[in-house]
Amino acid sequence: MCSPHKGLIFTAVKLPNKNMANITELNQLTTQVRRDILRMVHKVNSGHPGGSLGCAEFFVALYNEVMELKEGFDMDGKEEDLFFLSNGHISPVFYSVLARRGYFPVEELNTFRLINSRLQGHPTTHEGLPGIRMASGSLGQGMSVAIGAAQAKKLNKDAHLVYSLHGDGELQEGQNWEAIMYASAKKVDNLIATIDLNGQQIDGSTDHVLHMGDVAAKFKAFDWEVLSIEKGNDMEAVIEGLQKAKALSGKGKPVCVLMHTVMGNGVDFMMHTHAWHGKAPNDEQLANGLAQNAETLGDY
Repeated sequence: MCSPHKGLIFTAVKLPNKNMANITELNQLTTQVRRDILRMVHKVNSGHPGGSLGCAEFFVALYNEVMELKEGFDMDGKEEDLFFLSNGHISPVFYSVLARRGYFPVEELNTFRLINSRLQGHPTTHEGLPGIRMASGSLGQGMSVAIGAAQAKKLNKDAHLVYSLHGDGELQEGQNWEAIMYASAKKVDNLIATIDLNGQQIDGSTDHVLHMGDVAAKFKAFDWEVLSIEKGNDMEAVIEGLQKAKALSGKGKPVCVLMHTVMGNGVDFMMHTHAWHGKAPNDEQLANGLAQNAETLGDY
């Protein structure tokens, strides 16, 4: 059953853009998203809580303060900003924010990873879930898709932007660097690609698995505009960084945002370790995690 909802529960995408300048409200919504993530992954004993928790501020800021969205949802996405999630395994945070932004009923979060659910472990398009425009999870492909969408907007004389999110470990996939080279060569300056720099991946730290050196220098060498959000789990810092990225767009170069986050942020025993990349909490751990994120707008 669905609990009574309060505050920031969106039952439909009825407004072109639902901006919420009140940081307190945005943080409250972020807390609710963290609760959603924990409960979704716990129920099916499957999923990826670590990266999802670390990116909660980013998704809440993007969908409730930064992107320009039109009424309803269609796959073409003309005359509105678009977002593509490349590291699709962090689907819990994506689904939670989409539901609480009104793309589909919040109660549907209860079907996460179940057979025949529209909310599969990695986002898919064949079930027609509103808000999802690409199947993702095969890492390295999202950059290419986002570039294609950005070029389509240019061809359609659509001045809106394309946003994408990528894991830092995902950058170890070579396809990214072909796409990164292409984007600058073709002046795809309506693209803002954010890299989640949490320093962790499935088998350990990114430095241990395959050290990538100076990521900022690499993007600059590929002729991208680069900026950094040092506090990627601070709502005001995330909003400020993304607004700066918007101001850099349209000037001949694609924009890269290097966002420093903490994997598992908001749940102390999940933080700063790769151990919770793809591990579900047990009953006791769920209760602990929910207690650390006690403010709620209404669980499903």
